[in-house]
Amino acid sequence: QVQLVESGGGLVQPGGSLRLSCAASGFTFSNYAMSWYRQAPGKKRELVALITNNGGSTKYAESVKGRFTISRDNAKNTVYLQMNSLKPEDTAVYRCLTVGLSYWGQGTQVTVSS
Repeated sequence: QVQLVESGGGLVQPGGSLRLSCAASGFTFSNYAMSWYRQAPGKKRELVALITNNGGSTKYAESVKGRFTISRDNAKNTVYLQMNSLKPEDTAVYRCLTVGLSYWGQGTQVTVSS
């Protein structure tokens, strides 16, 4: 049974930090690139970050470069998104995706507000 479970979201003040986790099971995690997407109400779903299967290469949306870092631990079947210097426009539901298989998690809410 394929499963992706996100955690780590919450309410944070502008300038604060959060670390999101996505725990994967039911497939060979190390064979696949992983990504984080976000979507706010009324907005298009946006690719935030991507990491290759072995962690050798990463990609980020221009809006988060220098602030967010994607990483993975294949021994733990987990991908992370470290989010620093958070802004109100980062508010969204964040979901992880297995690239190629298109398996999605249910998402975790991130709200950046004073």
